[in-house]
Amino acid sequence: MSRAFGTVVRGVRAPIFREGDNVVAATVDTVLSALQSENITPRDRDVVAVTESVVARCQGNYATVDQIAADVRAKTGGETVGVTFPILSRNRFSLLLRGIATGVKKVVLLLSYPSDEVGNHLISPDQLDEAGIDPWHDVLSLSQFRAAFGEVIHPFTGVDYVAYYKKIIESAGAEAEIVFANRVQTILDYTDTVICGDIHTRARSKRLLNTAGAKVVLGLDDILTASVNGSGYNEQYGLLGSNKADDERVKLFPRNTMAVAQAIGTALSDATGKQIEAMIYGDGAFKDPAGKIWELADPVVSPGFTAGLVGTPNELKLKYLADHDFGELEGDALQYAIREKIAAKDASVSLVGNMVSEGTTPRHLTDLIGSLCDLTSGSGDKGTPIIYIQGYFDNYTNE
Repeated sequence: MSRAFGTVVRGVRAPIFREGDNVVAATVDTVLSALQSENITPRDRDVVAVTESVVARCQGNYATVDQIAADVRAKTGGETVGVTFPILSRNRFSLLLRGIATGVKKVVLLLSYPSDEVGNHLISPDQLDEAGIDPWHDVLSLSQFRAAFGEVIHPFTGVDYVAYYKKIIESAGAEAEIVFANRVQTILDYTDTVICGDIHTRARSKRLLNTAGAKVVLGLDDILTASVNGSGYNEQYGLLGSNKADDERVKLFPRNTMAVAQAIGTALSDATGKQIEAMIYGDGAFKDPAGKIWELADPVVSPGFTAGLVGTPNELKLKYLADHDFGELEGDALQYAIREKIAAKDASVSLVGNMVSEGTTPRHLTDLIGSLCDLTSGSGDKGTPIIYIQGYFDNYTNE
């Protein structure tokens, strides 16, 4: 075995990207310069990934609170609007809520409990048990919630999100009513005009509300799907995937990401003479085991990628081969037998359902690689919004 390392993931330090920058040219130049300075030889099927934030910033894909309010007012009528199942996040939802409240007279905020969609807890399951409350049956008003649980401080942020969201609504000039329930149809007891704030369950929420007779049903993905008063927009995801940019603006999920990824991959392939894959990535799809928070607050892990990143892994489980098929072998003989087994694998035949692949979860490559990129780049001050990956598609037989 001549090569000691398999998959190698590198965070690439990059200049600060600004609105109006050419994200394709800047990414390509940064990667080529890094490869040269670090004496790294590119190989076929290397992957270059760029965070969605950089792409959106270069595109200038921003929207103000007032622009959000204008679209909400136009699409809802601006009277009493229900907002259902938003996540508990200052970064992700505070300005969206402010924009919604600015565009209407009253907001009825329906919060799921004990946690939001991505695992941020208002209260613990133990607190529910102690209070004798059934979250799938009991509908709580704000006064009932406070009587049962009092002030609820998020352990990571130190924020009482119930009070925080109520203050946002009222500060925007709207009346606020907060309800706690886990059936989205509950909101129809208060208003027939609804904005679904959930991310991954939004299609089901919309279907249930429409079936139950709601008059207007929107998701966050239905707001700012086109420019409003000069705003940015996203045709597919609307406000989903947005982040707080400053006190008055959100940065939306980037547009035309498939074309951006293809342009980066093509330019790097032409420059290196190797087949380079490229993708745009956002939040990784993983769950924190301590905080129980599911990281994925974006609508997808990767909104744009080259064709070589389509599909799922089709891998053999080495430890199963070592224990089961070749349990009597050791040393070089074991290595040789496993390498031969892998070499004989027919890549065109799916191993799903085959015992020899059990435990190799068939997640989409873009979800796996995007999660790897998100963990590598982080969300703080590393300054590595570009990730360079080598050997991801290699197996035990590659030299």
